[in-house]
Amino acid sequence: MAARLQNASVLVVGRGSGIARAITLAARDAGARVIVAGRDRQSLQAAYDDAGITAETVDFADEGSIAALAERVGEVDHVVSTTSARARGLVEDLEQATVQTSFATKVTGPILLAKYFKGRIRDGGSLTLFSGSTAVKPVPGMLAVAATNAAADVVAKALAVEMAPVRVNAISPGTVDTGAYDALGEERKAKLFADRQAGNPVRRIGTVDDIAEAVIFAMTNGFVTGTSLRIDGGEPIV
Repeated sequence: MAARLQNASVLVVGRGSGIARAITLAARDAGARVIVAGRDRQSLQAAYDDAGITAETVDFADEGSIAALAERVGEVDHVVSTTSARARGLVEDLEQATVQTSFATKVTGPILLAKYFKGRIRDGGSLTLFSGSTAVKPVPGMLAVAATNAAADVVAKALAVEMAPVRVNAISPGTVDTGAYDALGEERKAKLFADRQAGNPVRRIGTVDDIAEAVIFAMTNGFVTGTSLRIDGGEPIV
């Protein structure tokens, strides 16, 4: 990926770990100047401690915060939103606030990000959002997640039309070892991963680097827009 983003400026919204971190480091290694943004700027800056990576504050629950971020950052070449909120649970257990937070974080927030960065993304630039494989293969307990992911896929298509010629795409990961599954405990996580690995065509669990490579592709391939890149090991087709 060397020099594929030489001298480009890339804004990555998300945490200082997992997929967001992998994307940030991959963009930096590809030659970009990277701005990371999240609720806790100091923690983000400390997580990277890199002269080529600067940290900003943004809260997707606050439109004013998104607008202020755009004002501070100004023009960029690429914007990536990795934000999400856990909304797992069977339909009888879901609460309204849980569903609303999921949509606010992964759908409404990126729409507002597009609103305030429209006109600030340079020619040849892109906006990359995140959906997920449950949009095409729902499983019990993932209703709100599936609905949110499906909405994110539609948002990417609609924004690709509205923001043209800026390119807009979604990345749709399958089961990826990001650390998010650690809360299950070692034994349950191992069983889940073994089942998922046995049940997908590539016979392995995804890595954060798999996802970061897809994001770099979405940013640098000038003929890809309005699509959801399924980086899922073929999990939804079996």
